[in-house]
Amino acid sequence: MLDVSSIVCYREQMENKDQSKLSQYLRALREAKGLSLRQVEGKSGISNAFISQMESGKVKQPSPIMLYKLAELYGVSYESLMELAGYPSPSAFTTEPRSASAVFRRFGEITPTEETELLDYLAFLRSRARKGRRGT
Repeated sequence: MLDVSSIVCYREQMENKDQSKLSQYLRALREAKGLSLRQVEGKSGISNAFISQMESGKVKQPSPIMLYKLAELYGVSYESLMELAGYPSPSAFTTEPRSASAVFRRFGEITPTEETELLDYLAFLRSRARKGRRGT
């Protein structure tokens, strides 16, 4: 027999499965900035109900204007939000590496431990890519 906490955990996993990468990213950005829905509404002019719908995945492709306002507020690239929403972006067609500072700005404030873990993971990804090139 399942206990209540197992059911709640399963329900949360199923809800998160239905959320798009954009909705998860928007929620993570807001939470990383420590902002409530109402605070984002006050700073962006986007209703908190609409923000909630974007974060829950009910709004699949918000308008470019909404994405621009959120990119400005959260300090992330507008192009990245456009790409996650499914809009074509010129940067999607470039193979140029992005600058590390541009990538790290997307995270907002991070702890020293998080920075270390991110750098370790990047090193792992790069080593895996090198192994893949050698094996082909």
